[in-house]
Amino acid sequence: MKDLQKKNDADLVTFVSEKREALRALRFSASGSGMRDAHAMRNLRKEIARGLTELNRRAKVTADA
Repeated sequence: MKDLQKKNDADLVTFVSEKREALRALRFSASGSGMRDAHAMRNLRKEIARGLTELNRRAKVTADA
C-alpha cells in the first residue's frame, strides 16, 4: 500500500489497467488448462482493489477540499 501511495494518479490508473489485463489473461489461460498458481487470481484482484481504493481516497480528499 505504501508503494501505491507514492505513485501519482496517472501511474495508478496505468497500474490498475495492467493488473486488470493480467487478470483477464489469467482467466482465459486457466479455463483451458489446470491452474498452476491457485492464489494468482486472488492476489491480482486484491492488487486491483488496493489501486482503486487509493484512487478513490484521493478523489474524496480533493472533493472535500
